[in-house]
Amino acid sequence: MTAHVARVLALDHTGVLGGAELSMLDVTAGLGGDVTVRLFADGPFREALQRRGVDVQVLPMGALGGVRKGSLVPSPRALLAAWRLAGDVAREARTARTVRVLYANSEKAFVVAALAAGRCGLPAVWHLRDLLGPPHFSRLNTRGVVTLANWRATRVIANSQATADAFVASGGARDVVRVVHNGIDTAPYDAVTDASAHALRECVSPGAAHVMAVFGRLHAWKGQHVAINALAQLPGDCHLWIVGAPLFGEDDFAAGLRAQVERLGLASRVHFLGFRNDVAALMRAADVVVHASTLPEPFGRVLVEGMLARRPVIATAAGGVREILTDGSTGVLVPPGDAAALARAVSALRADPPRAAAIAQAGADHARRAFGVAAMVRGVRAVLDEVAG
Repeated sequence: MTAHVARVLALDHTGVLGGAELSMLDVTAGLGGDVTVRLFADGPFREALQRRGVDVQVLPMGALGGVRKGSLVPSPRALLAAWRLAGDVAREARTARTVRVLYANSEKAFVVAALAAGRCGLPAVWHLRDLLGPPHFSRLNTRGVVTLANWRATRVIANSQATADAFVASGGARDVVRVVHNGIDTAPYDAVTDASAHALRECVSPGAAHVMAVFGRLHAWKGQHVAINALAQLPGDCHLWIVGAPLFGEDDFAAGLRAQVERLGLASRVHFLGFRNDVAALMRAADVVVHASTLPEPFGRVLVEGMLARRPVIATAAGGVREILTDGSTGVLVPPGDAAALARAVSALRADPPRAAAIAQAGADHARRAFGVAAMVRGVRAVLDEVAG
């Protein structure tokens, strides 16, 4: 173990590559050989960690996988599964002997880490990436996990001040919270050339005069339906790219989006691109990156990504979004769920290319200064070092 990095046993409940997992991927890679990862489900996340050279194994979570954020009371089978999983984690921590801290990247992972911490005598750190409380979490679920955090979490790392404030407002102890903003790797965005972006655009939407793009999992609160309604109010030469897939059983919502497109007669202007590995290139190929979430975001990785792609970003003014961009300077803010306001914002940027370019450049400069991977890793490492003593 080095003098500055705690030996960490990191936990996450999913094998899917969502925003939280992408951030953890950078954190664990930044911590190097002083971290091992245990996932409670297999999938692309495990494969991505292995490609980064991270020691990762899968510990199946059984009935715990059936618990959702909005669940009222976990079933006895789910609670038993969490207890057994905590036992596996505690035994591994004791056996390894070098492990000094348990680091949980999700709510379910923290429940397991908290139970394991009491059985192996190690501190637990929860990297909180959600706004606790309704509508994302049931009140009972929120109360349960906050009570557990007040009892067992030595530190809670919040990915934004908005996330920290929601934790405290839900009864969480303020003195254990440390805010560490997410960081995004700039390399994929720097690698995209104008020529490659233009070629990609012509491949996806040949001849389109203007392209707005929405990125993220297909879910009602992510607002893809709002972007579609906004497109219906824009000229016929404007296209919409919807990049992302349903990750946690939102197939009915995805089908509803396609039905909405057909109903509005937009089939030739809306392009469902699914999950993509070339997000940086797609963002650069679009004219504007749209964040259309109808509920407050804990952070909003896609905003920083759009800024790094040197494209103007239009976002809904709620949650951690206000910590990332400033309206009229590094981006444009609109009210959540307001398709008409979104359409007006897109039209205004399209009508004023110099203003759009200035916002894009200011956003790119700010994103590089404030939201780098190195700063995120330093912040997380400092908390882990503090806890590990």
